[in-house]
Amino acid sequence: MNINKTKLPAEAWTKISQQELDQILDSHLAFVKNERGGARAKLGMHDLSYLDLSDRDLSRVDMVGSLLCYCDFRASILADANLFAADLRYATLQGANLDRADLRGSCMAGANLSDVSMIDGDLRDGVLLKTGSIGGDILPVNHDDANAGLEKAVIRRANMTNVKVADSVIVQTDMTDCILKNAKFNRANLSLSNLTGCNLEGADFTDAVLSGAIFHGAIFTNTILDNADLSGADLIGAMFDNVDLTKAKLGDAKLPISLDQLDQSLQEILIQHRDWVKSNGKEGARAVLSSMDLARVDLTGANLAAADLSYCILKGAKMQKTEFLMADLSFADLRGAVLARADLRGVKLKRANMTNANLVGAIFSEVNVSNRAGGGEWRASLDRAILKGALLNGAVLKNADLERVDFTNADLRDVNFYGSVLRDSDFTGADTRGANFDNTDTRGCIGLEKDTEDE
Repeated sequence: MNINKTKLPAEAWTKISQQELDQILDSHLAFVKNERGGARAKLGMHDLSYLDLSDRDLSRVDMVGSLLCYCDFRASILADANLFAADLRYATLQGANLDRADLRGSCMAGANLSDVSMIDGDLRDGVLLKTGSIGGDILPVNHDDANAGLEKAVIRRANMTNVKVADSVIVQTDMTDCILKNAKFNRANLSLSNLTGCNLEGADFTDAVLSGAIFHGAIFTNTILDNADLSGADLIGAMFDNVDLTKAKLGDAKLPISLDQLDQSLQEILIQHRDWVKSNGKEGARAVLSSMDLARVDLTGANLAAADLSYCILKGAKMQKTEFLMADLSFADLRGAVLARADLRGVKLKRANMTNANLVGAIFSEVNVSNRAGGGEWRASLDRAILKGALLNGAVLKNADLERVDFTNADLRDVNFYGSVLRDSDFTGADTRGANFDNTDTRGCIGLEKDTEDE
């Protein structure tokens, strides 16, 4: 077999119009529905660049080797589709369903895959070969040097459970908040990619290149990192459970700071911070504990008002009745922490993980700032925080910013949400008996009773 590296000519792809495509897709819909006259869309080696395929049921469609650059697939169903070696550069696939799709060897550089479902999808490397017209040479199907992978794509909030991505290139790709449970990334190159907030439970990164990648708030549970290159990766705020980091290459990786690396004891820092608060900054020093590993520490009753605890590991910490007035706890790991009756007025908890935390009777209401300090209202912010299974009964979350918060299976009995913004939050399985939702913005919420959402 003689494999030639010469490119296929442009005429190798069949060009059709939007009108012709619409007719084919209408017939394909009848095929999907098992209606008379339907026919499966066989669009392999077609040039559909810039055409509209949005809001269509394209299940089982055949687009092997097709040119789909800049196509609009928004909200379309591409389940079980054959997109082997397709050129999807800069295509728009927001909200599309790509479950079990064959995307081996496809090029999705610059594509927008935000909010897609790609469960059991196959993104492994692959090359489509075709016989040339001259001399019978075997030519790789490659359009304008399109390389397989997801380089510089946007894949925010995608569900990629069980996806196979071995040997693929995913360089400089935004994968924020993706679900990557049990995904196979063996030998994949994800260098400089953003995996903030990703669920990496059971994912396999054996021999993968993760250099310079960002993992703020990412969940590593039973994740395999054997011989993975994490040099220069930012692992501050990442959460590890049952993960062996000794098998990974961690050169220059950013990791949490332990207490024994500090020049002062934690007790001295707390005393200086208390003096700083009481003197309005004239004495003592503000507690800056960002990126510290303070797991299971006892801070009961401490005054940490306006302290910097961002990216801090506070898993299982005891902080009941602790004062966090206007403190920064963004990206903090607070899983299983005890914060019962804590003062969290005006707190910043963006992307903090409070799974199974005890927040009974905690106060999250707003703070009225004096005119001398600029005036106005300082609201508690829990944007994209995780409160799965948390105990919040009797808590005050009045006039708080709570967009995209995960309240699944949380105890929210008698919580006061008055005046809060709750857009796109998930209340699935939460106990909201007696909760006050007066004057709240619940647009896009999941799991709330209809009469509550209409208030």
